[in-house]
Amino acid sequence: MTAQPHRRPRQVSRFALAKGFVTVVISTIVLIGLCLTFAPSSVAAGALAGSLPFAAILMIVGLGQMLVVQQGGFDLSVAGGVSLSVVLATHYPSGDDAQLLPAVLIAYTCAVAAGVVNGLLVGFVRLNAIVATIGMNALIYGVVFAVSGGVPRITTDLLAQVAGGESFGVGNAVWFAIAILAVTVFAMKKTIWGRRFEAIGANPLAAAAIGLNVRRHQMMAYVLAQLFYCSAGLLIAGITTQPTAFQGDSLLLPSVAVVVLGGTSLLGGRGFPISTAIAALFLNQLSQFAFAVGVPYSAQTIIQALALGLGIGIYSIHMPSFFGKINKLSNREEEDDAILS
Repeated sequence: MTAQPHRRPRQVSRFALAKGFVTVVISTIVLIGLCLTFAPSSVAAGALAGSLPFAAILMIVGLGQMLVVQQGGFDLSVAGGVSLSVVLATHYPSGDDAQLLPAVLIAYTCAVAAGVVNGLLVGFVRLNAIVATIGMNALIYGVVFAVSGGVPRITTDLLAQVAGGESFGVGNAVWFAIAILAVTVFAMKKTIWGRRFEAIGANPLAAAAIGLNVRRHQMMAYVLAQLFYCSAGLLIAGITTQPTAFQGDSLLLPSVAVVVLGGTSLLGGRGFPISTAIAALFLNQLSQFAFAVGVPYSAQTIIQALALGLGIGIYSIHMPSFFGKINKLSNREEEDDAILS
């Protein structure tokens, strides 16, 4: 009998069979079924047209938080980052469309500065991520009050048209979110930098041992996150006629919830942008369902906290051997990618 040549096991798609992806898709389908049964108004065309732009904003913020969580950290400066871009985009132009571009550039410059400081404190000074980002959030809010005085201002017509308008029957904010999601997926899954980024998050010591610059990648996670928050804030400024200086406060808990529901490990490692995006749609629709059945707005935070706890609980439970085999294959692929990179 001749010996059979050794064959490497057939690779399994890390997207379609990822545990987080399957879980969040099934949860979303079940939720839509509940909405159709008990609250059809929450999935009507008008309701979706009004809610999808805010789901897109949550998606963008969640993607930024995901990058930080991949590196084993948390970014609690979400609220400040979003609010600062909202205030700069509305107060600096003072209704003058010609001043909108300088305002946007200033907002992104501030976002980069905040991300660099966060990254230096966490990646190089080695401060606790929660402590460092809470301090940064307080500092950013100091700038917010210095610029706005806590008084809201009407957005410019140009920003309202760009962010709050529609193209092909869909809100422009949704198209912006799709574009950001596509770039994120490509950068993380199809580039050497993205593979190294995930490898560093999964095992910083091993990554440092093979010569990867761990601290620089960790710092870049916070910089990119702030850029995502800034983009979300600019969209909010365009969608909301008169946004407040506290517009980002309601996004902190949901930003963590969608990351967890999307299957990204809180200990760092691989991230799942598409699953995170679907989780944002799920959480947004869950809020719409709660409104439709009469749950008061004050209970929304409780619902989000329950969703976060549910996500942590689901991914803490040992799944069937089917998922175990898939995870082994995915881990083997990750090891190969790290070696080849």
